[in-house]
Amino acid sequence: MAKDPVCGMQVEEDRADFQSQFEGKKYFSCSDECRKEFGAEPDAYVDSAAA
Repeated sequence: MAKDPVCGMQVEEDRADFQSQFEGKKYFSCSDECRKEFGAEPDAYVDSAAA
């Protein structure tokens, strides 16, 4: 299971219809709306300094 970076919902990675990539890592979203929000401003949802 993966956590949607926008809303925090748990998403099954192997069944996720909505995915994004940022800085070489895959992110899974529960909906197209969350995927678009993440894609518009991924830095707001990912702590790049921790990578």
